[in-house]
Amino acid sequence: MSTIEQLRLRQVHLDFHTAGMVENIGLDFDPEEFAQTLEDAGVDSITCFARCHHGYLYYPSKLMPERIHPNLKRPNLLGEQIEACHKRNIRVPIYITVQWDQMLAEQHPEWRVIEESGKPEGTQPYHAGFYRRFCLNTPYVDFLKAHVKEVIEMLPTDGIFWDIVAPMDCSCPKCKADMIARNLDPSDKQTRVDFGKEVEAKFMRDMTAYIRTLSKDCTVFYNAGHIGPRHRDLQDAYTHFELESLPSGGWGYMHFPLTARYARTLDLPFLGMTGKFHTSWGDFHSYKNQAALEYECFQSVALGGSCSIGDQLPPNGKICKTTYELIGSVYNQIKAVEPWCTKVKPVTQIGVITPEAFTLASGHNALPKSSQGAVRILQELDHQYDIIDLQADFADYELIIVPDEITVTDELRDRLESYVADGGKLIALDKAGDNLPCLGIKYEGPSEYCPNFLHVREGFAGLPDADHVVYEQGSQVSACDGTTVLADTIGSTFNRTWEHYCSHRHSPSTGEVLGPAVTIKDNCIYLSQPHLTQYQLNAPRWCKQVVGAAIDELITRPMLKTNAPSHLFTAINEQADQSRYVMHLLNYVPQLKSEQIEIVEDIIPLHDLTVTLNLPKPITRATLVPEGVEVPVTESEEGQVIQLAKLNNKQVIELTY
Repeated sequence: MSTIEQLRLRQVHLDFHTAGMVENIGLDFDPEEFAQTLEDAGVDSITCFARCHHGYLYYPSKLMPERIHPNLKRPNLLGEQIEACHKRNIRVPIYITVQWDQMLAEQHPEWRVIEESGKPEGTQPYHAGFYRRFCLNTPYVDFLKAHVKEVIEMLPTDGIFWDIVAPMDCSCPKCKADMIARNLDPSDKQTRVDFGKEVEAKFMRDMTAYIRTLSKDCTVFYNAGHIGPRHRDLQDAYTHFELESLPSGGWGYMHFPLTARYARTLDLPFLGMTGKFHTSWGDFHSYKNQAALEYECFQSVALGGSCSIGDQLPPNGKICKTTYELIGSVYNQIKAVEPWCTKVKPVTQIGVITPEAFTLASGHNALPKSSQGAVRILQELDHQYDIIDLQADFADYELIIVPDEITVTDELRDRLESYVADGGKLIALDKAGDNLPCLGIKYEGPSEYCPNFLHVREGFAGLPDADHVVYEQGSQVSACDGTTVLADTIGSTFNRTWEHYCSHRHSPSTGEVLGPAVTIKDNCIYLSQPHLTQYQLNAPRWCKQVVGAAIDELITRPMLKTNAPSHLFTAINEQADQSRYVMHLLNYVPQLKSEQIEIVEDIIPLHDLTVTLNLPKPITRATLVPEGVEVPVTESEEGQVIQLAKLNNKQVIELTY
């Protein structure tokens, strides 16, 4: 477990990947201007470069002088950055690239990852880019150790940020020989994948142990672009997590809340890393809309983390005033509410088991669709929840949700059965209904029809007396004695094939009941259709209504409910030493205004907002912060009620108990 009690809250990650043909590197760098600009922008930590993806160094290396950028005009650019920042109490972790280095890839091709085909992995020789991975099972690791040793001995080192560290499917001679020596079959892909994970884990643990011989307290982080359940067993190699998640850079707006709600259940502090760029890394002279940057940073502190904003220093080294006016416009707002954003513990009611606990997704593009659908639905319905794995304590949650992509193992079955026997509440979807006797259904396999339809009984979920299509294939089940059916599955006329098709998409309903679509038995509800995956794909409102109604059947007093539109983001943390909760309300609307990315731009105020609370400890006072304005708390049958006449872009509210 990390000894860090609290990460700095307002960080910048300063990229500096600079090609060798670019001239006058650092020529206009002014240490005082650099550090003063950061201080004025409210920045309290900034990651700066020792070695970039092009392979160049930005400090006066004695070990590898040939790797110093050929056009570096400030021989100790990194050292000057550190010295100027330290004078203002700004931390400076040091960036070192790991698996990408253009110069080294050309000099040592024997260290590169080799694909199954026998070709070197990554960017082809005549394509732009330095995306060529090194194998961490080669003498390259010795190079890295010598490199980091020099950095730590030569420069004041607050931390080491190792970038691009991921397990690789490698068929290089060393990996093949090691697998064969262990009687493993290197021709088998899964064997290589598993071996690659072992190589990565060994590298990180060994490197952290080595760093500790050089520095007892510098922070250590290995970046792979996504933090998930595979990192739980690797926590001993880290001091903290940095959740790289640039919504405009390919991660989207669902990745960060999903990842943060998982990472915060682990034993390490975390920060959320977005960017100042309109798109993503390397987007020179672009500026994110202030509203978007506010949303991304305030979402990070709302979920219990710190903030990091990615930037790229221009090659001449002159810090961009416009960029830091933008960053300062957000970070000085974060600074004003910092006392309510540190040393917090999330307050949650629901645990959603992530399919990553079984699949171990390796990147943000591989995130399970059911997890993302769950985040969308629960966020839109104001529920307070965590994303959890199988090592979480289920007893911490009133309700557990098992998404539709999960196949329930015997271990998970036993844990869930015990949880339900002890009074826990459970919702399972689609194939997660197999191997769960407590649901009171007999699982018969995948549905014969795709799509099929849902027809509720007695107005369940507020849906009309009509068939509602669910496009993705669900499951066929039957109800056992003592199980109540709340909705039915209706079949299609036929599946769409070249021989049988009707109209443009799918055939209509037959009206014939095939079996249950929604069942309830005691504290367990089963949904036979994949509503979470379906909602992620195209968001049918009826899928959200069905999931929401299932939750309402089991949780009669949700921790938080509002009368706001579905885009409002809500989160609650506790600061027990202050005897208070802290509620975050974020009123931002991501819009798909372009073909490629969602945009947050306009702020549309909400009026007459009502928030109803049922927290573990009744609150005695509600205060808007940092304004210091108290708002009334009234009692109702539904819970304690706070009303706001107007909500602009955001509000932090102190809830004293």
